[in-house]
Amino acid sequence: MIKFAIPTLLCLFSFVFPVIGAERLPNVVVIFTDDLGYADIGSFGAKGYETPHLDRLAAEGRRFTQWYAPQAVCSASRTGLLTGCYPNRLGIHGALSPGSGHGLNPDETTMAELFKSKGYATAAFGKWHLGDHEKFLPLAQGFDEYFGIPYSNDMWPQHPTSKSFPPLPLFDGNDRVRIVDEADQKMLTTWLTTKSVDFINRHREEPFFLYVPHPQPHVPLYVSDRFAGTTERGLYGDVIAEIDWSVGEILNAISTNGLDENTLVIFTSDNGPWLSYGTHSGSANPLREGKGTSWEGGVRVPCVMRWPGKIPAGTVCEEPGMHIDLLPTFAGLIGAELPAKAIDGLDLFPLISGVEGAKNPHESYWIYYKTNELHAIVKDQWKLVLPHGYRSLAGGGGGDGGAPVPYQNLKSGLELYHLYEDISESGDLAAKHPEKVAELLEYAEAARAELGDALTKRKGTGNREPGRLTAEEKAELEKVHWPEGRPGK
Repeated sequence: MIKFAIPTLLCLFSFVFPVIGAERLPNVVVIFTDDLGYADIGSFGAKGYETPHLDRLAAEGRRFTQWYAPQAVCSASRTGLLTGCYPNRLGIHGALSPGSGHGLNPDETTMAELFKSKGYATAAFGKWHLGDHEKFLPLAQGFDEYFGIPYSNDMWPQHPTSKSFPPLPLFDGNDRVRIVDEADQKMLTTWLTTKSVDFINRHREEPFFLYVPHPQPHVPLYVSDRFAGTTERGLYGDVIAEIDWSVGEILNAISTNGLDENTLVIFTSDNGPWLSYGTHSGSANPLREGKGTSWEGGVRVPCVMRWPGKIPAGTVCEEPGMHIDLLPTFAGLIGAELPAKAIDGLDLFPLISGVEGAKNPHESYWIYYKTNELHAIVKDQWKLVLPHGYRSLAGGGGGDGGAPVPYQNLKSGLELYHLYEDISESGDLAAKHPEKVAELLEYAEAARAELGDALTKRKGTGNREPGRLTAEEKAELEKVHWPEGRPGK
């Protein structure tokens, strides 16, 4: 076992370094939360706690009120973010389990590899969840440094609904440095923040890309003693308050090093709130449903971007955008070549930077879920919901104290919504606008031709394979996870 020490207090510099010359390429910081709802930060309507640092990010930057995750679940959403592709194009669906035997194919080009091509220092600190074998972990995907957990923090035997999972490891690079316990869970946000600040301080004189995928507020909720009991909202509010503090520490490190005007900071979430956990979940208000659905509450997420001098302060963008658009946007900013293989995202910097009259360049966005099921088409403010099954609390409340309640299984019809006038998707307009339904169905057919659709038994022509372990590699990984043998085998 490799020993290591993690500082629990942040040592911030008390002086300012000279501002780097204008010729330097911009730094990029992406802070990515887990299961944070649309209404879970102050500028999007949070209640019961305050988020002053995120409010500062919004006041000094731009809010995006129709920003989408490519799918409403962990691994798929992260795939879309890091590759610029719809995750089902790359064969990643749902949330990968420990020892699943596959992950993000190293042959795909990630954001980190894009930045590395231009000489950037790169780091990922937090939850990975794109494969837990060494060949899929961040150091194989373009990151110089990695510290965090390989999958969701509930995928450990101590969580009541996850007893079949192996012990949860903490990674430093490719090394499993220890097994996570409850005390570690409480400190993860602090440790990731410490690592992030240190990375910024060490690389202040060169361009860097920092990816901070927080494990929280995914259940089980954990918060350090410093923030426990500090909000009216209870444990969930305490967790968000600590994430807000973390954002503040990262912003302070950027400012202290004189890098504000050369650093793009993006804060967003992987999907909507896990509503069945009730008091331990966030809010998507006024959106419909939450995580694990293709309704707006599952896929529309809060998004704030700040870059002083490049992004207009205190502004709001109502045009749609999606995580898949960040990679090509970054490529344009730093002059990097786009991946050789087809991607789905497009450069949104005119929208991000507030160019007057800028419009989203996509003809439409395709919303998939489960194993390649096409659930919806979004075009501007219109959304066509295709017939599919989905889970719902059907108006009921979630659980209390960290225990979930069961969902009901419901079905949608062919439904049309105007999201600007009906953000809650409460009034189906399909019968009133058959011409719009027909128009959006053409985009659905384009999606099915390219990426397939399990609901209509269509195979696409543009799907690629994920990375897969050999039988020997999978057997070796199982021995690492379960040295005494997998339970039940």
